[in-house]
Order: sequence, then C-alpha cells, then structure tokens
Amino acid sequence: MAFVQLLLFPGLAFLFVMGLAAEFVDRKLYARFQNRVGPPWFQPAADFVKLLSKENLIPDAADRPIFGLMPILAFASAVTAYFYVPTLRSNALFSFDGDLIVVLYFLTIPTLTFFLAGWYSRSAFSMIGAIRSMIQLFAYEVPLFLCLLAAALLADTWSVSGVASFYANHPPLILINLPGFAVSLMALLGKLEKVPFDIPEAETEIVAGSFTEYGGKSLAFFKAAINVEMVVAASLLAAIFLPFGFFANPILSAVVYIAKVFFIVFLIALARSVAARLRLDQMVVVCWKIFGTVSFGQIVLNLLVKGWVPR
Repeated sequence: MAFVQLLLFPGLAFLFVMGLAAEFVDRKLYARFQNRVGPPWFQPAADFVKLLSKENLIPDAADRPIFGLMPILAFASAVTAYFYVPTLRSNALFSFDGDLIVVLYFLTIPTLTFFLAGWYSRSAFSMIGAIRSMIQLFAYEVPLFLCLLAAALLADTWSVSGVASFYANHPPLILINLPGFAVSLMALLGKLEKVPFDIPEAETEIVAGSFTEYGGKSLAFFKAAINVEMVVAASLLAAIFLPFGFFANPILSAVVYIAKVFFIVFLIALARSVAARLRLDQMVVVCWKIFGTVSFGQIVLNLLVKGWVPR
C-alpha cells in the first residue's frame, strides 16, 4: 500500500500531474492579468513531451557527469520533500519530529543544482545565471526559513504534520502568522525565480540563465523539477499557514487541498503580474531589510503569544 501511495497518490504520478496543472494555471492567470489569452490547457504537457523527443546535447567544455546528474537530482529532491508534507490529512505520508528542517533542506537542493548546472556548463551566460541564482538563495532563504520556523515555535514542534495539527486545533492562531505567510509567499517567488525576482534569467537577458546549454530530456527534467517545487512549496505553505480542510472523507480533503494549492498559485501569478523586475542588489535589500525585519518580528510575536496558548 505504501508503495502504491509513493508511486501514484499522493505520490509521484499525482505530483507530476499537479506540477503540470500548476504551471498551466500560473501561465494562464499571468497572461489574463496582462490581457493576453495564454496557453491552452495541454501546453505544459506538450512542452514536456516535445523536450523528451529532442536530442540531449552536452557541450564539449562541460563537466559531463555533473551536467547530466543535476536535472535528475533537482527533480528527485523536490519529489522527496513532498512525502513529508501533509496533504489529505494532518499527518504526512512520512512524518517525524524535525521533518520541517528536512523539507527545507530538500527544497534548497534544486537551487543548488541550478548553480552547479550553470557553473559546470562552462558557458558565460550559464555561469552568470548560476551566480545570480546563488546570490538570490542567500537573500530569500533567511526570511523564508524564519517565517516557517516562527510558526513552528508557536506550535512547539519541528514537524510539518505537528504544526498543521496544532493550528487545525487552534484556528484563531492562524491569523497571528499572516505577516509570515505574506513574506513566505514573496520569498517563494525568489525560490521559483519568478518576477520580480527572475533576474537569474531575466526573460532572455542572459539567454536562459543556468539552463542556457540545456535541451532535450535534461531541460525537460529541470522544468518538471521547477513545477514540482512550486507544488511542494505551495503545499508546505498551505499546511503551515492554511491548516484546514482535513476531513474523514478523502475525496473532500483532496478537493480542499487542491483548492489551497491553486489559491497559492493564484497569489503567485497575481504578485508577479503587478511587480516589475528588481535588480539583484535591490532584491537583496528587499529580502534582508524588509522581509528579514518582518520575519524577525514574526518570531518575537509568536514567542510572546506562546506563553498564553494552552497545550
């Protein structure tokens, strides 16, 4: 039974389909917000199949083992993180005290693979994109981690399932974490390298950033990893900041879970449609001065409230 769950639902197959659906919703909403038509519903799947059919070329100067391994590692790490996030019930498929740290670790690996992929492609454009991705990582990760850990401090547990269960049993406390939710959502734009934090690629300013030399199956897996990462990160935010909708009926729980994920995707599309791209130095200033201040304030607030919450 566990193997079926890992492979089908809520495992790999479901996550992959959700990733394609999330990409479509994000692109469609982003287009509609700009008065464009946007892609048809099957476009993400068609793009993936088309990339799989193309020849996988590796530059002569590239480090071949690292060049070929990075897309697989990015995809595998994002998928693995999903199994520790509660979806249909307040307990994840796999859960232990401290799995929040593990999930954050796994969600950091894709960005590291982007850096290594770009750096070892030995292309000037790829290396510039790789450096920008790494600088962004140090900017948005701190406020993102602090906001998620602030919610965990109030719940008095380092388990994602434990945090979700705590706030599901104390619904009014969800409101206390709203500033952290807003910062986490904006930091997620940086993690996914979307406007206004898309400077690693900047819409062909440096061709395709870290992925300039990638094509075929390797690029397909990188794109799939980004889609999966978006779903996993949205699921994590939903579990911690929107921990409701866990019902005895699995179908009803699945509907609420999918609605929460697409609500966060909607917020992502809305945020990137109303913002202009920031330079790298501006992005770092925003993350450290504004997001960092709010995240520290969230920790202080949660510590003050913690002593008044009955256990």
